[in-house]
Amino acid sequence: MSRIDAQLAFLNEADKLKTVLRGTTLCDGSRRENSGEHSWHIALYAMVMAEHAVRPVNIDRVIKMLLIHDIVEIDAGDNPIHGDHDPADQDRIEQAAAARIFGLLPDDQAAAFRLLWDEFEAAETDDAIFAKSIDRVQPVIANLESGGGTWPEYKVTAAQLQARVGVKVEKGAPAIWSALKTRIDAWFAKHAPHHD
Repeated sequence: MSRIDAQLAFLNEADKLKTVLRGTTLCDGSRRENSGEHSWHIALYAMVMAEHAVRPVNIDRVIKMLLIHDIVEIDAGDNPIHGDHDPADQDRIEQAAAARIFGLLPDDQAAAFRLLWDEFEAAETDDAIFAKSIDRVQPVIANLESGGGTWPEYKVTAAQLQARVGVKVEKGAPAIWSALKTRIDAWFAKHAPHHD
């Protein structure tokens, strides 16, 4: 297979990401977004919000990470952060998916893409920490814009949102989380279950 044929095989496979429906709706609440749309949107988020990274980032690397970070969902599907799944099993499936999908590329690109994906997953470098923050914050904004979105469906609590999302956003982009916190608190104050 020629280099171009291998690259096209990968790009054609990547098209399948558009068929993976996510737990989050569009901001207008009209339908669930797909993982291809999500990846594009958070790359745009990163471009726009890079100045709010807790430490300086290489935005080109961040965007590359975000464009490929969910490609494994072609095989693994989307597992919403507030859903019920086994993280160890999910990790095994995603590792196999990364090997298969990036393996379609020519060797040099396969290795480079896999390194970026692994860096994002580990979330230890400044670029990856910020990328993870942006990945986590976009669904929060979609839920806020759509009147709570899928939070009621997943029975999300304010404490759960802080533990699963807020902590990661604060690590890489605390100013963004701080700016959203008033809206988040107001939504949960209005919609939290009341106990007699």
